[in-house]
Amino acid sequence: MGRMKFTTALMLGSLIGLGAAGCQTTESQNAGMDMPPEFRSVQTLTAHGQVTILLSLWHRAAAKGDFNGYFGRMTKDAVFLGTDKTERWSRAEFEEFARPYFDGVNAWTYEQRETNLIIGPGEDPDVVWFDEILFSDKYGLCRGAGVAERGDNGKWRIAHYSLSLLVPNSVSGDVVELIRSSE
Repeated sequence: MGRMKFTTALMLGSLIGLGAAGCQTTESQNAGMDMPPEFRSVQTLTAHGQVTILLSLWHRAAAKGDFNGYFGRMTKDAVFLGTDKTERWSRAEFEEFARPYFDGVNAWTYEQRETNLIIGPGEDPDVVWFDEILFSDKYGLCRGAGVAERGDNGKWRIAHYSLSLLVPNSVSGDVVELIRSSE
């Protein structure tokens, strides 16, 4: 969690610095900075920072039981895939399922351990693909993967999210047998 806070603070500091300087980065300006290729422009750097913060706030809203804070960060037509094969929900279906868990105390807590983003094409992207390693007391290590979209209002929202359990290869055969025996 400390690493994520540091990364978010660093990203915010970078965004503020870029905005304050009113800079237009050029290839020659980036040459000495060793910027990752996904930071093609100020807009792609900004998209990276905004989606990083979006995911962090989304997970925090669930941990606090903040229904509006959680579902308000999803698109109206979002899809959520849970760990069970029956768990493919539209946002409306997921809201109905999840509402009892959002009691203002907490719904579920997933601590972000690692987040990877792929910024959409172009200088001013509207799509970001992401995957993250999460930890939950109930499920241990998990993977979340999804897509964030920037809407007409300029705000990023989660359009698709898939949560899966991470099963070590050394025990996957046993897990497959358990799954087969429960079907």
